[in-house]
Order: sequence, then C-alpha cells, then structure tokens
Amino acid sequence: MKTLIGVFCLCAGVIFAQDGGDRIRVPLTDPSRPARIHVHLLHGGIFVQGANTREVVVETRAHSRGEDTGAPPLPPLPPPPPASSKTQGMHRLDFPGSAGLDVTEQDNVVNIKTTMFSRGADVVVTVPRNSSLDLKSVNGGNISVEQVDGEIDADVLNGKITLKNVSGSVVAHALNGPILVTLDRVDPTKPMSFSTLNGDIDVTLPDNVRANVRMKTDNGAIYSDFDVKLDSGATTPAVDSRRERGTYHVRVDKTLHGTINGGGPEYQFTSFNGQIFIRKKK
Repeated sequence: MKTLIGVFCLCAGVIFAQDGGDRIRVPLTDPSRPARIHVHLLHGGIFVQGANTREVVVETRAHSRGEDTGAPPLPPLPPPPPASSKTQGMHRLDFPGSAGLDVTEQDNVVNIKTTMFSRGADVVVTVPRNSSLDLKSVNGGNISVEQVDGEIDADVLNGKITLKNVSGSVVAHALNGPILVTLDRVDPTKPMSFSTLNGDIDVTLPDNVRANVRMKTDNGAIYSDFDVKLDSGATTPAVDSRRERGTYHVRVDKTLHGTINGGGPEYQFTSFNGQIFIRKKK
C-alpha cells in the first residue's frame, strides 16, 4: 500500500519544462536521513548537483542536433508530420522533445530511468548534499557531480567523468574518456578506485589524506606532488612455471605500490592509454 501511495504522489509532482523536457519533484520518505540515488541511462549524460534541499528534483533535457556530449552524435528526431486537413485548426499537445521519466522512491532510495531509447537525453538531478550516488551511462553523454557528500560510484562507457568539490569516497570508471576528480574531504575508512582504458586520470586529494596507493599506466606516466613513499618491491617478477608446463615464464607487473602520509585505505589508479596525476589540494 505504501508503494502505491508513493507512485500516485510522484505522478502528481510531474511538471513539463518549457523546452519539452520533464521535471519531477520527489519527496523523500525521511529527509533527515541520507538519500541514495540510482541513475542508469542507455543514451545521455548525468548531471548531479548537491544542494540544501529535503527532496530530489529530476529534470530531462533532450539532446539538440550537433550537441557535443562526449560521444558520437545520435540521429536527429524525425521531422514532424506535414499539416493536413485532419490537423487543420488543431494544436499539437504532446512534447516531441520529452525523453520520458521513470522514477521511484522507497525508503530514501530513488531510482531514475528515462523511457526514450532512440534519442539521447541528459538527466539533471538536484539532491540533498548528504547523498550516495550510483550513476551509469552507456552512450551519448558525460557524468558530472558537484557538492555531494557520500559514496559515489560513477561508470560511463563513452564519455568523461567530472566530480568537483565532492566528499566521501569514489569509485569511477570510464572506458573511453578522462576522469577528473576534486575531493574536499575523504572517508578515512573507505578504499577508492579510478580507472580508464583511454584517457587521463586527474585526482586532487586533501593534503592530509592517508592512503596506500596502487598506480599503473601502460602507455603514459604517473605524476604527484605528494611525498609518495614507493615500496622497494613495487615491480616484482611473476612465478616460474617451468615445473607445471615445461616452460619458463616471467611476467613483470608495472604496478607501483606506495603510501601517502603513512598509509591507509587502498586507492587504485589504473589507465591503459593515459597519464595519471595525483594532486595535493592547495
């Protein structure tokens, strides 16, 4: 019964934006507790802004033709049907730019999806600052987050990840794009991970952060203005498998191991084609 009531209230909160997009105000079950936001898109970017609010506001913005979203352009919308005697003197009531939204909330967990799959649309979400995020986009957009304090998990296939002035912990993966992260504060108990196949990783951490770091790039270099204490056995030959298979096999792992400010949770930085920058927040 609670779920049915929640869905009814949610539908009543739908507002159509002037550009044909959709806008929904989502009340939380208990605004005094942190929220958890899940946004999973097939086509489109995700933009999350933390604010002093007790609800979640979700808005869609359809991609315009030729817009740079960090991925190959998607096909334009089909042209409107020509006027005919059937439509003469009538006004069109639907919104051709609307991406459609599917939003549910239960016990402070908000799940957000779009219902348009043929053309991309960005999802813009305003959340309470104390929120955790699970963000995934496959194509047609980037992931951007600002002013959020919580656990952030961001995964994009074709696009970049930008996290500015966030706090807590981060797991960020971009297959084809760079990762740019600025952390104001970190959770001293949580590990973090930053990985990309094609792109740079640029992460700024508080100057007092304590971490064990694992860093690897196959086609790039690693830079830091922290005093990183590298382990003497950072690159170690692999096992000799002569006894098992009759051949001698040695593999050298290029992963660097070290500590920052004496060590702490493990932070992983991995890129195949890109540079890695670990910066100290000024």
